This record gives sequence, structure tokens and C-alpha cells, in this order.
Amino acid sequence: MARAEELTVRERARVRKPLPPGDLPGGTGVRRRGLLLLLSTVAGFLLTVVWSAKFVDQTVGGGIAEPILGQDPQTATLGSATAGIAFAFVTGLAGTFTACNIAVFGTVAPMMGAAGSRVGRAVQALKPLGWLFLGMAVVSAAYGALVGLVGTSMPQFSEAQPTPGVLSGRSIQSMVTFGLIGLAMLYMGLAALGYVRDPFARLSRRFPHAQSVFMGVLVGGFLIGRPYPLFRQLFRDTAESGNPLYGAVAFVLQSAGNVLIMAVILALTAYVAGGRLSVWLMAKPGRMAAVTAVTLIVAGVFTFLYWDVRLLARRDIIPWYPIAPWAE
Repeated sequence: MARAEELTVRERARVRKPLPPGDLPGGTGVRRRGLLLLLSTVAGFLLTVVWSAKFVDQTVGGGIAEPILGQDPQTATLGSATAGIAFAFVTGLAGTFTACNIAVFGTVAPMMGAAGSRVGRAVQALKPLGWLFLGMAVVSAAYGALVGLVGTSMPQFSEAQPTPGVLSGRSIQSMVTFGLIGLAMLYMGLAALGYVRDPFARLSRRFPHAQSVFMGVLVGGFLIGRPYPLFRQLFRDTAESGNPLYGAVAFVLQSAGNVLIMAVILALTAYVAGGRLSVWLMAKPGRMAAVTAVTLIVAGVFTFLYWDVRLLARRDIIPWYPIAPWAE
């Protein structure tokens, strides 16, 4: 019995330190990699079939934003910079529950450690999310400043209705942006399974938070392609202001709102079950890599298919793509 308790103590000691942020697990010890890849790809595809942007944008997003703003966010008047900044944060908060954000949990969750008190674990879990937000903030600020300078001539400024058989400039911008983001996530997932070279293997030795920052860059890139109605309203207000500083601040605050709920959920998870989760992840070789890989592959496949294949079908450029009746 004493021997068993000693082994338990040793097992817990091995998971006291979290995975060094920035290192993608390299697939070592992952069992049934081919099956994981197949199931993750199918899951990403099925998500494109059932995903309803209207439900997420209007029902969920609008349901969160309207009570906070006290008015319909799609008809809200942004009469001042202060109103615009408040609108940016609230609509970012409302836009939290996009399918792509599951990739954030997939890369951050394995970094949670089992060390210290519950409060200590919660604080520890937020560190990689802070580095992720740094990447988001850099992209958001740069794009917001650009919109403040030249936004009225950019494709996202247009409110032209989609035309069957034609890709508008706004659609092309979304396809290119999300297509690249989806492929990047897919590559990172394949690297986590060990199918391709880990792009952060060398860089993370000098910059241990490189992966978290890069994930933040990808998530920040959502603003460049996002057709989310509430964001488009903020985009047009920023473009018409002609103020790059206002654009940078507003876009960074929208990104901050976008990760706030994720931060709360992550901290609560670490507080309640962080120790047990870390023990479970470290109990078998490859389990951590498998969790990271599955999450990234699902998000990558979904993002690419949804924005670069399903969109073509919605514009009647390709003949057919399976879409659930409620997702039309």
C-alpha cells in the first residue's frame, strides 16, 4: 500500500510543470494516428454541414450583445469614439462562440499544470492565453489602423448583396484569409501527430511562447476575413472615421472581448479540474499530442471547407455541397 502511494506521489510530481508553451507535441507515442486523422477530418467536415452562421451571429451573438448595449446591436448608432469602443468590446464578447475558437482551447488546455493551489493553477492557465492575446493584439491593431486610413475603399466596406455565380471582393477576402488560416491550423495539427515537421521545434528553444503568439496571430486574422454582421458595422464606423488610432484601439478591444469568456472558462477549468486534467493528459504517452492534434485538425478542416468550398456552393459556383436544412 505504501509502495502504491509512493508511485502516486511520483506520478503527480511528473506533471507539476505544464507543457512548455510554444512546443507542439511531436506525435511521439500517439497511437492510431491514421484513425485520429480520419475521424478529426470527418468531424471538421460534418461541422461545416450543420453549422448555422445565422444562429450563431443573430441568436447567440445578438442575444449576448443586445442586453448589454440596451439596444439592437445591428441598428445601434455609434455617435462617438467612446460609443464605438464600447460597441467593439461588447460585439467581440458576443462573437466568442465561433467554431474556430475551439482551436484556442486545444492548444492552451494541454499547457495547464498541476502545481500549487487551485488559484495558482488558474493563474498559470491564463499565461499562455496572455501570449495568445499578444499575437491577436498585434494583428488587430495593425488592421484597425489600416481600416482607419483606407477602409472605405476596402472590400469589407461594401454592403452589396451576394450575386449567384459571382464572387464579390468581400467574399474573396474572406476565402483567402480563412483558407490560409485553416491550412495553417491543419498543418499544425499534422505536426502534432508527427506527420510533418514541427514548425516551432527550433524557434521555441529561444522563444518558448512562439506557438501561443502564432495562434494569436491566426485568431487575430479572423478580423481580416470576418463577415460577422456586428463586426462589419464596427468596420464601417471605423473606416468612415478616418482615424487610425481609433481603429487600432477599437479592433484590439473587439479581440479582447472575443477571448474574455474563453479566459474565464479556462481559469475555471484549471481551478476545478486542472490537477486531474494534467494527470490524465500525462498518464499515457501521446495523449497530450493527440488532444492538441484533434482540436487543430477539426478547426483547420472546418475553416478551410466552410470558407473555401461551402462558400462556392452558396454562390452557385460549384454545383453542390451538403448543408443541413437549418443551416441554409
